[in-house]
Amino acid sequence: MKFAIMGSGGVGGYFGARLAAAGEEVTFIARGEHLAAIRRDGLKVSSIKGDVTIAPASATDDPATVGVVDCVLVAVKAWQVHEAAEAIRPMVGPGTVVVPLENGVEAADTLSAVLGSRPVIDGLCGILAWREGPGHIRHAGVDPFVRFGERDNRPSERTARLKAAFDRADGMTAEIPDNIQTGVWSKFLFICAMSGIGSITRAPIGETRTLPETRALIEQILAEIEAVAHARGVALPRDAVARAMKFIDALPPESTASMQRDIMAGRPSELESQNGAVVRLGQQYGVSTPVNAVIHAALLPQEKAAREAVSGRPGPVGHQPR
Repeated sequence: MKFAIMGSGGVGGYFGARLAAAGEEVTFIARGEHLAAIRRDGLKVSSIKGDVTIAPASATDDPATVGVVDCVLVAVKAWQVHEAAEAIRPMVGPGTVVVPLENGVEAADTLSAVLGSRPVIDGLCGILAWREGPGHIRHAGVDPFVRFGERDNRPSERTARLKAAFDRADGMTAEIPDNIQTGVWSKFLFICAMSGIGSITRAPIGETRTLPETRALIEQILAEIEAVAHARGVALPRDAVARAMKFIDALPPESTASMQRDIMAGRPSELESQNGAVVRLGQQYGVSTPVNAVIHAALLPQEKAAREAVSGRPGPVGHQPR
């Protein structure tokens, strides 16, 4: 299959490299020093599942030069999805499938608003990985997985073909859940809780899950997300919160969420797509979300400053439509 990886950092770089190593035709969309390093030396992945280097690697900063592909994996930050959707238009043809792998629960809606509903399916992934340096991805935790499906949960030839491509690759598993929305929200439970508690404490998950006070906050974050999901009609299993807590407890103690790392580095983050989304959707469905509201409000000043530093002008923060 012909893949384009829109956002070649920890997530896109890892899964794209594994697909390329399995013989798929993969083009990495990247920028700056990362792009230059990939073009010069290939893309290197250091992984607990085995290292891999793709050299030479096909990479560009201009999606319009790639042509129509079979699949676009959208692996940018959640706040960049709208911009990414506009950029990938030239790669989307009648048979193209577009798969969001963002944290959050609204990426597929954002992509569909730009590209139309036909090419977009829903998706999620699990991995603890980041860009270690230009042209270098580090995978340090979690057995990598991708899950995706048609937004109405019907079986389809294109999702089966996509799963077959992932199944040919080492270092990951792929699944088509019976209900993809349940999958997306189940992942959102633990990543939003981990992001929120890590961002306000600046501590790794090993500390926050151990201290009784911060563990209680994690449990409250999870309970609020679960309540919003139920109000939205998402069929979460009865033990969804317990499962999320079990996943959090199994993470390496030094683990941090990508949103936390961005906030600690003073970069724009996924605050609006994670804890901010819980607050916004809670208001929409009449669900109280006081812990997520405090986290969101406490981090807004820094988020505003980070957006302004990048753009040179006041950045839109708060409850903006996405």
